[in-house]
Amino acid sequence: MKRILGLAAFGCMIVSPAWAEQPLYIAYPPAEHETTSNRIFFIGSASPDAEVTVNGTVIERSPAGHFAPSFPLEMGENIFRLRHKDEQITLKINRISNLPEIPEGVAFVEDSLEPKVNLSRLPGELVCFSAIAPPNGRVSVELGGQTIRLSRQNQAFDLPSNFAVLTGNNEPIALEISKYQGCVEIGKSFPVSNPINPVNLGQPQYKLTLKGETVTRKAPGNITIISPAEFEIAEVTVDEGVARTGPSTTYSRLTPLPKGTRARITGREGDYLRLDYGGWIKADETRIFKEKMPPQSFIRSASSRQVGEWTEVYFPLQIPVPVTVKQDNQSLTLTLYNTTAQTDTIRFDDSPLIERMDWEPVLSPMGEQQQAVQYTFHFKTKQQWGYKLRYEGTTLVLSLKHPPKVEEESQSSFFGDILGPKPLAGMYILIDPGHGSENDLGAKGPTGYPEKDVNLIVSYLLQNELIKRGARVYMTRKSEEDLFPQDRVKMINDEEPDLAISVHYNALPDNGDAINTKGIGTFWYHPQAHSLAVFLHNYLVETLDRPSYGVFWNNLALTRPAVTPSVLLELGFMINPVEFEWIVNPQEQRKLAVALADGIVEWVKTTQ
Repeated sequence: MKRILGLAAFGCMIVSPAWAEQPLYIAYPPAEHETTSNRIFFIGSASPDAEVTVNGTVIERSPAGHFAPSFPLEMGENIFRLRHKDEQITLKINRISNLPEIPEGVAFVEDSLEPKVNLSRLPGELVCFSAIAPPNGRVSVELGGQTIRLSRQNQAFDLPSNFAVLTGNNEPIALEISKYQGCVEIGKSFPVSNPINPVNLGQPQYKLTLKGETVTRKAPGNITIISPAEFEIAEVTVDEGVARTGPSTTYSRLTPLPKGTRARITGREGDYLRLDYGGWIKADETRIFKEKMPPQSFIRSASSRQVGEWTEVYFPLQIPVPVTVKQDNQSLTLTLYNTTAQTDTIRFDDSPLIERMDWEPVLSPMGEQQQAVQYTFHFKTKQQWGYKLRYEGTTLVLSLKHPPKVEEESQSSFFGDILGPKPLAGMYILIDPGHGSENDLGAKGPTGYPEKDVNLIVSYLLQNELIKRGARVYMTRKSEEDLFPQDRVKMINDEEPDLAISVHYNALPDNGDAINTKGIGTFWYHPQAHSLAVFLHNYLVETLDRPSYGVFWNNLALTRPAVTPSVLLELGFMINPVEFEWIVNPQEQRKLAVALADGIVEWVKTTQ
C-alpha cells in the first residue's frame, strides 16, 4: 500500500525526544549472522544515560547514544553479549571460510574442476583446465582420446570483490591451496574430421594420483568444437542487449547492443554466447539461427539531420552490426564492427553541436574478415549531454543530444524582483530518491531509521530548491513505491532529462570500519557524467564542510543511462553514529538541498 509521507511527519520522527528513552537496539547484524569477513561491526543505539558494553567492554557512542564498534572474528561461532542497564542482547556470528575445503585423503576439492559449465570453442583456440587437489599429486585430464598433464602452481592468488575498493582492502589475496592448471589448443590436439558439424569432445575426465592411489572424476562441463564451415548467428531481440567482456555478470559491461544487431557466434559458455567482435551476451537476449555467411556489411555514404533537440546521424548498412561507443572530454567515437568502408561521400551540415566528424577504417591482418570502421565526433560544446543508439531496419541511428537552452531570467524583471533569479530556467532535471518500500529499505541507521525515508525527504527539498531556480523537475517516486532499478532507468530513458540525480545514503560490507568511515561519495559511469560528479562532490564537501568519501567510477544501474549525464550521490553514512545525527537533522537537510541546487547551478555555468 502506498503511503504519502509528508515532510512534517518525517521531521517529527527525526527529532522525537524518544531517542532519549531509546532501549538497547541493534540495527545490524541480525541475531544469527554468517559472514566470511574477519571482523564485524554492530550498528545500534541505546539511551545515552548509561553505558553499553560488548562482552564486558564499554564501547564508544555518539552524543545521542548511537554506536558502531567493530570486533575481530574467529573462524566458526562467535558470541557477543551487548548490555545496557538491565537489558541484554546476544548475537551469534558465524565466520565461514571463503577458501575451498581441502578434503582428507586422495580427492579433488568439491566444485573445483573446470569447465563447470558447457563450453564451445573454435578450432585452434586454447581450452584451459583447472583443479584443486592435495599437494604433491599428479593430475592429468583425458579428453577426446588425448591426455593433458596439468602442472601445480607454486602460489595462487585471488582478487577480492569489486566492493573491496569501498573499504580500501582490494589487494590480491594469496591462497594456500594446490591448484593444478593446463591448456591445450583444441584445433591441433583434436582435429576436426568433419568440418560441417560440431565435434563433441565430452566431459573432461580428471585423474589424480597420490601415494600410489588414483581417483578419477569428470568435470561438470561438456566441451564442443564449433564447425568452422557452418555459421550460427545471434540476433539481439531486446531493446538493449547487455554485452560483457566475459560469460557471466562478474565481467565488465560493454556498450549495449541495439535491438536487431547480428553477429556470428564464436563460442559458448553456459548461458552466454561469444560474438565475433569479442563481446559476450546471454543467449536468452537473442534469436539464434544458421547462415551460409557470417554477418558482414559495407558502408558507403552517411548523413545527418536535426530532430528536435537532437542531431541524428544515419549509417546505412546491409546488416545490423555490433557497435561500441567511447567518449572523451569533447569527442565521441563510434565503432562499427564487421564493416568494410567503401566511403567517398558523407553529408554533414553545420551543426549546433558538432564541430567536425572524422572517420577511419580499422583494418585486420591479411586473411581475416574482422574489419571495422570508426567515426569520431568532435563537439563544439565543453559538455556532452547524452546519446542514443537504435537500428531502423539495417540503418544505425546515432542520436546526439544538444545542450539545454538555459535562459536565466533577469533579476531586473518583474518576476526576478519578486521571485529571485532563475539560473536553471530551461533545464529539466530528474531526481531519483533511492529505494522506497517496506521491501526495499536501503541502509538502516542505528535506530533502525531507513535510508528510503531520508532519501525522499532530501529529494523533495532538492526538488523545491531546483524549482525556485527555474528548473522543471521529475521525481521517480513521490511516496513509498516498489520500484526496481530497471523501472527507474526506464523513466530516465523515457523522460530524457538534462540531468539525472540519484539520491542515496551509504553503508559498508562487514569488514568495513563503520565508526571511522563517513563523508560524501559520488558515482559516475559515462565520461559525460564525470565533470558533474567531481564538481558536485567538491562543492558539497567544501560548502557544507563535510568529509570526502571519494569519487568513484561505478557500474551502477542508475549511473549507466547514456541519454543524459547521470550521477548517484551517497550523501553520508547511515551506519556512522555521528554522521547519522547530521543526516537526520532537518536544518542540515535543508542546507544540503540548497547546496546541491547551488552546486548544479554553478556546474551548469561551467558548461556554457
